[in-house]
Amino acid sequence: MYPQPYLDYLVQFHVERDYFECHEILEEYWKSVPQEQRQIVWVGLIQIAVGLYHQRRGNMNGAKKMLTSAHSILEHHPEDICRLGLDHAALMLLLEKRLEELNNGHSYHSMSLPILSADLREAYERACALRDVPVTRESDLNDHYLLNKHTLRDRSEVFAERARQLQLRERQRSEPGS
Repeated sequence: MYPQPYLDYLVQFHVERDYFECHEILEEYWKSVPQEQRQIVWVGLIQIAVGLYHQRRGNMNGAKKMLTSAHSILEHHPEDICRLGLDHAALMLLLEKRLEELNNGHSYHSMSLPILSADLREAYERACALRDVPVTRESDLNDHYLLNKHTLRDRSEVFAERARQLQLRERQRSEPGS
């Protein structure tokens, strides 16, 4: 009923608190759908994770920007949020409260998305059980890798693919008739 990447996002969001991975998972899913079928609600959920990643790292301006954008997107898509098993009104209140906290200089604390649907709750709990993890856990603010993943992750595959694409373009340019 719910796409597996969405369930993976929820586990990363609520248990691992790996907001960077949340972004990666949903962005890949969103991009896998033909462009004319892409739903903006996924972008809003990605931006929530990115906003929390920024806040946890102390980048309050980045956090405000992402969470404001997420709120702006999601407030206009209550049906889509409900279809994803979340409580739209509660989500909007959570985002507004977090933005107020940011404006008042409050530091990061873990946040949970308001799961409303019994079907989503069951699917999410099953996903947690398969990974042998609890359904929620607080962020480990001492996990340096988790806090700075965007600078510490292994990017060798990305760099190798870029080099391969560059070589391919250069070969195409040098071929006769190009």
